[in-house]
Amino acid sequence: MAGLFISASQKSSGKTTVTLGLARAFKNRGMDVQTFKKGPDYIDPMWLTAATSRPCYNLDFHTMTNTEITDTYSGYAAPADICLLEGNKGLFDGVDLKGRDSNAAMARLVGLPVILVMDTRGMTRGIAPLVLGYQAFDAGIQIAGVILNQVGGPRHQQKLISALEHYTDIPVIGAIGRYPEMQICERHLGLQPVNEARDINARIDCSARIIEQDVDLDRLCELAKTTSVPVSTKPPSPRARQTDIRIAVAKDKAFGFYYPDDITAFQNAGAELVYFDSTADTHLPDADGLFIGGGFPEIHMQELQQNTSLRRDIFNKLSAGLPAYAECGGLMYLSKSLTWQNQSADMVGFIPGDTVMHDKPVGRGYVVIKDSGHNPWPGSGGQINAHEFHYASLENIPGDLDYAYDVIRGHGMDGHHDGLVLNNLVAGFIHQRSTQNNPWVRIFTDFVRRKKTSATSFNKA
Repeated sequence: MAGLFISASQKSSGKTTVTLGLARAFKNRGMDVQTFKKGPDYIDPMWLTAATSRPCYNLDFHTMTNTEITDTYSGYAAPADICLLEGNKGLFDGVDLKGRDSNAAMARLVGLPVILVMDTRGMTRGIAPLVLGYQAFDAGIQIAGVILNQVGGPRHQQKLISALEHYTDIPVIGAIGRYPEMQICERHLGLQPVNEARDINARIDCSARIIEQDVDLDRLCELAKTTSVPVSTKPPSPRARQTDIRIAVAKDKAFGFYYPDDITAFQNAGAELVYFDSTADTHLPDADGLFIGGGFPEIHMQELQQNTSLRRDIFNKLSAGLPAYAECGGLMYLSKSLTWQNQSADMVGFIPGDTVMHDKPVGRGYVVIKDSGHNPWPGSGGQINAHEFHYASLENIPGDLDYAYDVIRGHGMDGHHDGLVLNNLVAGFIHQRSTQNNPWVRIFTDFVRRKKTSATSFNKA
């Protein structure tokens, strides 16, 4: 299994746009390209999925065991001609002081050579000690090559290459100039998601053309063959059970944060997923349960407000007891109102509170939660590792409500609780990942299955 770990010296060095361009460039060569993303991020994988027409899978130390990571990687990598694993932040960045959750640790675990993307703005000869330091910091990591990014011109490029050739033994695989057309729009939660962006393929094709021009793809293919990860014969997912329930899922420009292996977990658990558009569809599809993931409802709050028929339908069905789970953006949509940038819009109104967007993150990073005893579909009883990234808070809520989870680390709703419980709804700011230690998808679908006897009343509500 040929593969490369695309990392950087620091955050915002351009590794995502480089990885996108590489993925599409290899695909244009007729290769089957499988992408992965380190960490819990949703948006970068959406772009990488668009670049290859294959789902991009997250590999995350916080939510997955090492065995689960290697099985996931090797299982999905096996059919591909080349794999690209994009890191997050810098090569040695992470929460753990000893680097056990760093990009370097991930590269070592899955046996991939590292390609270091370097933002060269304001730098010439100084690039050499920087690269030497990264090389010496962890001798167990194979930094196989460097891609220079944001190069100012031919003279700048030559100075950078000369310094690296004179002081290091790490080859320069490419030198990418300053191309504004390669940039993807960023906002408060990172890159603009694919489900909102226009001309997606044109943007990715543009990056691919630049990569094909400025990067030695043949050399990268050779370096990718030095991977040492063993081939796993274990399938990424268990055999699916017979489908016997239907779950409605919001998937549109307002909501799109779903892990592809969570979607597979739903199908393996016997759930047929029926997608609907929260900005256009007037009613929920007939379903035994509801799942609304994260997204950017604040960007589309006027359209969501205008769709009064769907909001009313969701309110009535939740009131009738429809089993439902909502994460972050989904929670915001189910609240009474949403306020952002001095504008407000009415939302579904089932949650007795108002969502307010702030200028800075309210909750950001890895979290640890545990069942509080009020969860209508409790898990194994142990701690659950998850993550959050929200600028919103839920305000004006009654003080006597129940919560599904106690927050051990992180913020959640209020620094102590998350997962508001109302009827058969659990809604919170924290994003869960269905893993061996937290099979929330199977637990939720079992709950929906137990409640299915009332499905007729849900759909008539």
